[in-house]
Amino acid sequence: MDPVEQVERLSKRSRALFNKEYGFSLDYNDPIAERIRFSSKIYNEYGTSRNGLPEHISSKLPPPNKKSKDTSRQDINPVLNEIIPPPPVPGTIKESSSTSNALTIRPSGNGIPIQESTFSSNSGSRALAERRAMLEPIKPDYHPQWKLMRVISGHLGWVRSITVEPDNQWFATGAGDRTIKIWDLATGTLKVTLTGHIMTVRGLAVSPRHPYLFSCGEDKMVKCWDLEQNKVIRQYHGHLSGVYALDLHPTLDVLVTAGRDAVARVWDMRTRVPVHVLSGHKGTISSVKCQEADPQVITSSMDSQVRLWDLAAGKTQTVLTHHKKSVRALAVHPKEFTFASASADNIKEWKCPEGAFVHNFSPHHNAIVNTLSVNSDGVMFSGADNGSMAFYDWKSGQKFQDLESTAMPGSLEAENGVFTSTFDQTGLRLITGEADKSIKIWREV
Repeated sequence: MDPVEQVERLSKRSRALFNKEYGFSLDYNDPIAERIRFSSKIYNEYGTSRNGLPEHISSKLPPPNKKSKDTSRQDINPVLNEIIPPPPVPGTIKESSSTSNALTIRPSGNGIPIQESTFSSNSGSRALAERRAMLEPIKPDYHPQWKLMRVISGHLGWVRSITVEPDNQWFATGAGDRTIKIWDLATGTLKVTLTGHIMTVRGLAVSPRHPYLFSCGEDKMVKCWDLEQNKVIRQYHGHLSGVYALDLHPTLDVLVTAGRDAVARVWDMRTRVPVHVLSGHKGTISSVKCQEADPQVITSSMDSQVRLWDLAAGKTQTVLTHHKKSVRALAVHPKEFTFASASADNIKEWKCPEGAFVHNFSPHHNAIVNTLSVNSDGVMFSGADNGSMAFYDWKSGQKFQDLESTAMPGSLEAENGVFTSTFDQTGLRLITGEADKSIKIWREV
């Protein structure tokens, strides 16, 4: 059928349906339109009940739908298989029982009828209250401003990784100069330098149950350092390219590493045996996070995806495809069962375990966000490649402070980028690693 003829026929059926209520004249005798009009008229007068209808009316209705289990509420419309309510008439109110949903039609100021749904049942009222609470803006908590406390220099390359030990006494940094340096957190003095990698150190993690420091780098190597002897005691072989991220499971003796080969590898920490190879990403994996409950592993990738993994089965549990650009950073809340992901387009918060979207954070100057960190007080930090930094309220997603990192004297303006960050164990100090080869410590005013 020609599209013009089809539209004309549908418009005529619509006039056949509403001609009586709005005074349209119709000379087109379409049996389907007549059946729709008749079904709507019956619905308007008798509701959705089939019981007790006059014989001359019930004989014209189609037989009940055998697939439906409820015989008291059947579809009256024989054409569309769904109930088509009559057109709203200004100033009329439909009758409703105390246990069903009521549709109220009231005239507005300009004469256009407005439909109001009211729920008389407890479940309907609860759903309406929840919907209203979701639409209302969340009031952000108050957070003090942050300022620069200390600048530490010592690396000869970009600082790409930071980790704080569980007792909050020292922290370690890895950089493009192929070294790992351990610093005193209180004074900022250098304690020891570990050498062994032959390319940039991209990931660090300290075990809370063992005297071990784990590192990974662009040399495809994953190393386990004994902090009592300050030497390498294990190496994990298997990655085909640079290893960009690693994390330790909080309760299991399991290490998860990921990088340019687009897979995350799960290792037995002690025996160095590969437990799983988590494959599914189509681009470089930029960040990996572990937590106790499912999903126990979360990865972000340059293919714009965030994947939640079932660690026991070694398979993908959920794929989040909301981002449109490369996802470069992840941050897991230390107390809540939520996490955030950052890309060049926006920063999003998600709820575990199903990966439900919570909200977007305020924009970050349209910059490429390289790092995210969140503390237990609900403060989230984001650092970008142009030196811009932002602090957010985790609950509402509102930004409450903007900062610009200043490059060290003698550095180029292009070396303003923030590559890595972490809060200390108390959440009162923030440590950032930057492109000007410096380490900066920030605290609340």
